Amino acid sequence: MTGCGDILLLSCYELGHQPLGVAWPMGFLEAAGYHPVAQDLAVERLDPELVRRAELIGVSVPMHTALRLGVRVADRVRELNPRARIVFFGLYASLNAETLLASSADFVIGGEYERALVELVDALARGHPDADVPGVSKRSGVVGPVLTRLHFASANHAGLPPLERYAKLAINGEERVAGYVEASRGCKHLCRHCPIPPVYDGAFFPVPVDTVVEEVTRLVALGARHITFGDPDFLNGPAHARRVVSAVHDRFPDVTFDFTAKVEHLLHHAALLPEFEERGGLFVVSAVESFSDVVLANLAKGHTKVDALKALRLVRNAGMVLRPSLVPFTPWATLDDYIEIIEIVTRENLIDCVDPVQYTIRLLVPPGSLLQSDPVMAGYLLGLDTHSFTHRWVHPDPRMDRLHAEVVRVVEDAAGLNEEPAITFERVRAIAHAVRDGTVPESVSVAPAPRTRHSPRLTEPWFCCAEPTDGQIRSALQPQAAGRDF
Repeated sequence: MTGCGDILLLSCYELGHQPLGVAWPMGFLEAAGYHPVAQDLAVERLDPELVRRAELIGVSVPMHTALRLGVRVADRVRELNPRARIVFFGLYASLNAETLLASSADFVIGGEYERALVELVDALARGHPDADVPGVSKRSGVVGPVLTRLHFASANHAGLPPLERYAKLAINGEERVAGYVEASRGCKHLCRHCPIPPVYDGAFFPVPVDTVVEEVTRLVALGARHITFGDPDFLNGPAHARRVVSAVHDRFPDVTFDFTAKVEHLLHHAALLPEFEERGGLFVVSAVESFSDVVLANLAKGHTKVDALKALRLVRNAGMVLRPSLVPFTPWATLDDYIEIIEIVTRENLIDCVDPVQYTIRLLVPPGSLLQSDPVMAGYLLGLDTHSFTHRWVHPDPRMDRLHAEVVRVVEDAAGLNEEPAITFERVRAIAHAVRDGTVPESVSVAPAPRTRHSPRLTEPWFCCAEPTDGQIRSALQPQAAGRDF
């Protein structure tokens, strides 16, 4: 197991950024004396020679899109190398452990998985594949995720495609190379639809400031001029976030950043927003999800429509941009709720701040979801679909399911054509009004008036909770012509 390539780690999708979900376990394995190699199938083709050489193949599944792609890749791996052992690791590995172990996986690791992965490799290297490794599920039994604080090894980006091949920061007509780090893992909150609470159950693990700065330093050396703090919520630990921002800015005063934060945190810690902007903050991603207070209450989001609009203004007043993420299709959302999203996006000048894929997101209820046993959802659930790794549900208003299918088709086509988001928005608006009015949607063929300034954003058009497109599946499975040299 110590030879170069005996361990192969595969990433399928990480929101368009270079996969930290592979770089960190690579670092842990290297520190333990192993020599893994990695591929990111979001931007490169699967190398059959790497697969055939490997004794252990790890598939990183930190999100739903990655999981859907990862199981397809694992099936292909089995065809190429039946003797290899396959381990799935990451957030969605824990949620779907039973299904994965019944099909593609020999092992599953979730939570703070890196140290457990090393211990699994140690056991395999000693010839003990049946050893009980804490935090490692296998076909003989499923165990809980690892929820202990890690002593972080340095992330290893060697062998991964260069940052230039990933999503970039688009700002003022230019594109800047971007990097991705995490200053914390887990989350203190228990939003019912979120995949994190079933795994972390409110646990929250700050990454040491020095470790974060070291990783940013590495990314800047690789060409990054902008950093995404990809924490589930950067403001879970506001004092920690402030120390991280200060340390990174002191080291790299010209590097900009974005982060993710709950609406309620933006309200409670509004005083931090101007300080973050002064130190390079450009935009904030926030899980607004809906502007229906009924939907927000059922999801236990901890905010209301009024709160969301207030947070929008606070972020703007601080000189940054709020980019909302949405879940417009839930069993409780009405067609009028969907139209209201369209109206608010228009009225608040958010068209350029909402990626079109956000208008397609349908509520996922993975195994173990807090919604699975919640009375507000129970009446809608139709059973687990093991192919899509989510509990099926049908909207009580058939028009909403019809609207969803039409919007998905339009947005997928637009993403493939790299269509201007404002044009896609107009298509979505036309479809929504047509479904409501029972008419045929008007054709949208004229580009909107040119604008002198676009809101800062990353160029990745897809999202972690979206179903993978046919193009993503083909790309992940298409083999590369020749293997690498070792």
